[in-house]
Amino acid sequence: MSNIVLITGGSRGIGAATALQAARAGYAVAVNYTANSLAADEVVRRIRQGGGTAITVQADVAEESQVLAMFEKVDAKLGRLTALVNNAGVVDQTSRVDGMSVARLKRMFDINVIGTMVCAREAVKRMSTRYGGAGGAIVNVSSAAARLGSPGQYVDYAAAKGAVDVFTIGLAKEVAAEGIRVNAVRPGIIETDIHASGGLPDRARDLAPQVPMQRAGSADEVAQSIVWLLGDASSYTTGALLDIAGGR
Repeated sequence: MSNIVLITGGSRGIGAATALQAARAGYAVAVNYTANSLAADEVVRRIRQGGGTAITVQADVAEESQVLAMFEKVDAKLGRLTALVNNAGVVDQTSRVDGMSVARLKRMFDINVIGTMVCAREAVKRMSTRYGGAGGAIVNVSSAAARLGSPGQYVDYAAAKGAVDVFTIGLAKEVAAEGIRVNAVRPGIIETDIHASGGLPDRARDLAPQVPMQRAGSADEVAQSIVWLLGDASSYTTGALLDIAGGR
């Protein structure tokens, strides 16, 4: 049976790095994107150039109908899913909680939490032995912010990632006997463009001195851990929250 992985938010940053490394590990890869089709196409081009199999799948994970259509496309184009990386996520402009709008909070949880849960739900329906599947692995991309709180910047993001951590632990126990392992990675300060989307393009460089290792991490370093958690090398690991934060 071939290994088939869907990576949400797979067109850039940690998602793109994971797509490339998963392809090198022998996975057929579905690269999800919301709007940047050119970036997703480039990831797929690089995978195919290296002899791998990959497709793009457009969907906003905050919209259930789009998530359902995305999974149906993966079914039709690649086959029955064996792995899911819930990587799609957003931050917002830095703000104290007393300056946050309800619209901001809903967007934060719709994408980072509900989107993760709905994608996991659909993956379970395809992987679980309860539904005739052969098992599989889910890796949720959380954040070190879940235990640090991100005061004065992204408390809403930290809270959303805290919810992802709890969901990871609960789902892991729920489906452990059905052949599915569920884990999460919690990256710290990583060099990606998510910082620019939050209005702080130099955040990784500025915060590097606060990291015990005295540097920011790379998307590739996070991707290596994700691919390990997807594979047989971590076959007895489920419900784990793996910090990738340089000791922070």
